[in-house]
Amino acid sequence: MAMEVTQVLLNAQSADGSVRKLAEDNLRQFQDQNLAAFLVSLSGELASDDKPPESRKLAGLILKNSLDAKDAGRRAELGDRWLLLDSAARAQIKAALVATLAAPVAEARHTAAQVIAKVAAIELPRQAWPELIPGLLANVTSSMGVANAAHLKEATLETLGYVCEAISSEVLAQDQVNSVLTAVVQGMNSSEASSEVRLAATNALYNALDFAQTNFDNTVERDYIMRVVCEATLSPDSRVRKAAFECLVSIASTYYEKLAPYMKDVFAITSKAVKEDEESVVLQALEFWSSICDIEIELLDEFSTTGDSELSNFHFIRQALPYLVPMLLETLTKQEEGQDQDEDVWNLAMAGGTCLGLVAKAVGDDIVPLVMPYVQENISKPDWRCREAATYAFGSILEGPGPDKLAPLVTSALPFMLNAMKDENSHVKDTTAWTLSRIFEFLHGPSVDTSVVNQANLPLILSVLLESIKDAPNVAEKVCGAIHAVAVGYDDSLTSTGGSNPLSPFFQNIVQALLAAADREDAAETRLRIAAYETLNDVVKCSSDDTVAVVVFACRSATVHEEAMLAIGALADAIGVEFGKYMQEFYRYLEMGLQNFEEYQVCAVTVGVVGDICRALEDKVLPFCDGIMTQLLKDLGSNQLHRSVKPPIFSCFGDIALAIGENFEKYLSYAMPMLQSAAELSVMQAAGDDEMLDYNNQLRTGILEAYSGIFQAFKGTKPEAMMPYVAGILQFIESVYQDKERDDVVLKAAVGVMGDMADCLAGTSAQFFRNSAFYKDFLDECLSSDDHRLKETAEWAQATINRYMV
Repeated sequence: MAMEVTQVLLNAQSADGSVRKLAEDNLRQFQDQNLAAFLVSLSGELASDDKPPESRKLAGLILKNSLDAKDAGRRAELGDRWLLLDSAARAQIKAALVATLAAPVAEARHTAAQVIAKVAAIELPRQAWPELIPGLLANVTSSMGVANAAHLKEATLETLGYVCEAISSEVLAQDQVNSVLTAVVQGMNSSEASSEVRLAATNALYNALDFAQTNFDNTVERDYIMRVVCEATLSPDSRVRKAAFECLVSIASTYYEKLAPYMKDVFAITSKAVKEDEESVVLQALEFWSSICDIEIELLDEFSTTGDSELSNFHFIRQALPYLVPMLLETLTKQEEGQDQDEDVWNLAMAGGTCLGLVAKAVGDDIVPLVMPYVQENISKPDWRCREAATYAFGSILEGPGPDKLAPLVTSALPFMLNAMKDENSHVKDTTAWTLSRIFEFLHGPSVDTSVVNQANLPLILSVLLESIKDAPNVAEKVCGAIHAVAVGYDDSLTSTGGSNPLSPFFQNIVQALLAAADREDAAETRLRIAAYETLNDVVKCSSDDTVAVVVFACRSATVHEEAMLAIGALADAIGVEFGKYMQEFYRYLEMGLQNFEEYQVCAVTVGVVGDICRALEDKVLPFCDGIMTQLLKDLGSNQLHRSVKPPIFSCFGDIALAIGENFEKYLSYAMPMLQSAAELSVMQAAGDDEMLDYNNQLRTGILEAYSGIFQAFKGTKPEAMMPYVAGILQFIESVYQDKERDDVVLKAAVGVMGDMADCLAGTSAQFFRNSAFYKDFLDECLSSDDHRLKETAEWAQATINRYMV
């Protein structure tokens, strides 16, 4: 097999599916039969310059995946498995990996560096592989005259960086740390001729900075490191400059208290970068100042809370303020066309504005006189870039300065900002809507002595917002944020106005506008639909007694209630476990929906929303499950409820079980008889018209989905709880198999239940399957299906059952 591994690796990348599958099976068989020989063979493939780049690349990838995994438990298993290998095999693999660092092919070197780090992460903490660090250091310091010397040095520095990233700072002794840092910093030096070496060294320093605490405590060593990093920001290679600024960002976060002697020089190089450099470099230069802001904001918060802070606040931002603010303002007109349409875009203007906002939080009132002249000068210029930049600057400084400082400015500017929602340029409208949301967030509400929103201007504000929510999706999304801020600002007014608030006259229009925004065909282009639903939920939370008649959750109109429930389901899906904070208030409306027998569509949608909430909250839904299960069981027993709602109720049992796991045991004695009765009913259903046939398939699908969820809930915890029901479930599945009128959806669900049953009951399942002769024929039929999803489910179920049949 070892002699054929090259061709097998190439075949595993074939466009021909059958060739690829055979090769993958061969590799898996080789690994299962002799792991040590398999990994030795892969390491030899990676190390051999005679092998094709494609096979070397895959060999390295498989090696890496044999040593590491995202899941911590799996990663520990792989580490233990590696350590159980024969020591000679491990030594052979490690030697091949280290030798590959001198390979002429860059991808092979890069892969070897990564795999070495994975091995190091396993062995170095256990005091194994003591020769690794000295050997790597020798590569860096003694590579002159060696073939591919520059390649070896570059790959070795890259490896050192990966190793430092993979292990904790306690693993290396201080003398090793000193040697690593010396080698890395020397590789960064401007005297280094190779840009690739210098880049690898700079990246390595970034990963090694956590190890350098002792070195940064030493003034001489710290000065040398800082000098080399600052020099690297002036490298002719933009990649090196970017990496050097990334190091400065990390140093700012890790060694803030050591920065004072260097801040003048750092400001000079960041200022130079902002004026002259490429965007990728400038973004990191700005990130340095944002990191300093983050630290000083945290120190201010800590001091205001406890009266003390762990670090001294050097107020670097306040000292640099007269020079820093103009530098940041300069970036704001460097927008990109269409940036308002793309949520993932990140450019100089956005980075500069974000940093400006952090500066405002760090220094408070002092930023206002430095920014307002820029705003006033640019806010009305013909060039949209100037108008948008001025608006962005204004919005960015609204958090930090005190309300007393900002309120007069904002009150004066508010009519202008509202009018700017009619600007001809979409960028300007987008940023204006965002700025309005911040105005209403920080300068409106019970915590503000004089709110900028009052009875006189509220009608105009809402008129503009409800008109602007019809604008482009990105603008409408920001408008939702503004409406939310206005509503939340009035939340506490209920206690002082006898159950009414100033929004009451506008409440119905607001609700209708938000529902319309969520229902737009283009709402999915941005976060508009989610934003509209979130805002709707908060508007309803802030509603007063006099608006209860038009609240969507309590409304008895089927159409409105369905829309509201769908909104809640989408909201739960979008924000996941965070939905828990709304659940206490929403539960009563959920209960109302489940009780709405007359308008069964509402009840059906509400059942679906229960499933959405279970998937979002997982076990956090447990406190509400008694009430939900009680109502669902009542629904199933009701002759008033339309039969179409019952299949999704059974499916909902599965969702609840999956969410709360073994806690579902308390409901088994109620749920399982219901499921059994429904299963027996579905078997007795006489063949009728197409409508009855469709309903019977839906009913069986709902029952089977419930069984799947319940089996999964007890897997690994209380499988014995399901033992009394297994025979009946298999009997039902056999009846499904015998019925030729069932559709593929029912088949897939039935096969899935068999797999989940085996997975839950483990070895105990064998006796049940041995007594159920039909299951093999059933699986064979599904395995021959043209429906690939049914076929995949059957393959999984067969493998799971076979695992426990031995």
